[in-house]
Amino acid sequence: MRIYYFQHVPFEGLGSIGRWIRDRGYHLTGTRLYQNDPMPDIEGADLLVIMGGPMGVHDEDRFPWLATEKRFIEKAVSKGKAVLGICLGAQLIADVLGAKVYPNRTREIGWFPIELTEAGRRSPLFGFLPDRLEVFHWHGDTFDLPAGAVHIARSEACTHQAFVYNERTIGLQFHLESTIEGVEALIENCSGELADSRYIQAPSQLKAQPKAFRVINVAMDELLSKIEKLVAQAA
Repeated sequence: MRIYYFQHVPFEGLGSIGRWIRDRGYHLTGTRLYQNDPMPDIEGADLLVIMGGPMGVHDEDRFPWLATEKRFIEKAVSKGKAVLGICLGAQLIADVLGAKVYPNRTREIGWFPIELTEAGRRSPLFGFLPDRLEVFHWHGDTFDLPAGAVHIARSEACTHQAFVYNERTIGLQFHLESTIEGVEALIENCSGELADSRYIQAPSQLKAQPKAFRVINVAMDELLSKIEKLVAQAA
């Protein structure tokens, strides 16, 4: 399998996804948009992974490459490529699919549970998850559900936590790939977002979850394995 990923800032990389790819020996190509790396050829991709970042989908005046990235995502979806967007990545997919992306009523930063919808429990991609799972969040924006997308999960602070579009395009507002090292990097670079709020935890709470990191990374592995099967079926 040939995997491309888009990275928006140096401190928010693939996390546990990188380990899953290395363990399977798949070909990986990364585009570091913050360094103006050239865009890859969409025809050579089986799976596109779009990572998070502190910018918003509408910040094209500050980050002109967002416009190019959106066109690439739109092409990947239209060509039926497998696409996985995480946090900002999910927001970019939602934007490309014509949904509204806007500030959530509150930032959600820390370990908070998501709940599967009825469609999520029936989903071939997400049905393996328990009905309720504590996951890691770090986001301030949210999105409306794109037309034709299946609503997979919600949380108390954010209604649209995950969706699937056309069975091959997946958006996750939350993070299953996060590692302790990745969270430490977020704290170092985005500490200004850690205000006193019901849905924002202190740095000590963000890091003090070794078992929780293992649980979400296992869930990420399982989701990637299901995407892997989708790609193999389409080959």
